[in-house]
Amino acid sequence: MNILESRRAAVLAAGILFVLIAGSLPYGKWMDEFQSVTHLVFHELIWWGIVFLVLAYVHFVEKRPLASIGLFAPKWTDLPIAIVFGMVTLAGLIAIINIGLPAFGLQLNGENVSQIGNTPFWWRAISVVRAAASEEILFRGYAIERIQEFSKSKVAAAIITCVVFTLAHVGSWGWSHILVAGFGGIAFTVLYLWKRNLWLNVIAHFMVDAAAFL
Repeated sequence: MNILESRRAAVLAAGILFVLIAGSLPYGKWMDEFQSVTHLVFHELIWWGIVFLVLAYVHFVEKRPLASIGLFAPKWTDLPIAIVFGMVTLAGLIAIINIGLPAFGLQLNGENVSQIGNTPFWWRAISVVRAAASEEILFRGYAIERIQEFSKSKVAAAIITCVVFTLAHVGSWGWSHILVAGFGGIAFTVLYLWKRNLWLNVIAHFMVDAAAFL
């Protein structure tokens, strides 16, 4: 491996580690996001800051276009795919919550659900948009593309991102959320690997979260 290849591998590894770690930390708990509006705002700013750093890393350090992580305009003919995919994913999650969790003697974290329900609508709207954009950029667009490039394996990229995405949600919501986050992670991973267009993922993800929290 020559110097150029070594640098490229190091840049890839650094970006992958940053995204997987930064995207998994429990900022909500650390910030006590539901304590006040100020805490809510700072929590959102942390996430958008991470997204900005990743996009800047792609542009200035990797010197690649944002299309390299799936950020390019979707075709209008693809939009129905995102909408249908979002509806199917939502239906699957409803089945898991109402049938799957009770079958295993589990239930959603009631305290989290109650806290989110008590926040103002404007914050829930901001949070839903941020979650859809940030999680898809970090875990699907960047992580899948770069892990696949680094490992030369699409399967490895899919498995690693799904596992980390699921565990990140378990850290905030508890182990009862493993089926919910796991199913969502698999669904959004399938959509991205199929179309390789991050905007379709963001739309589908937004639909699911909006139905749950708005």
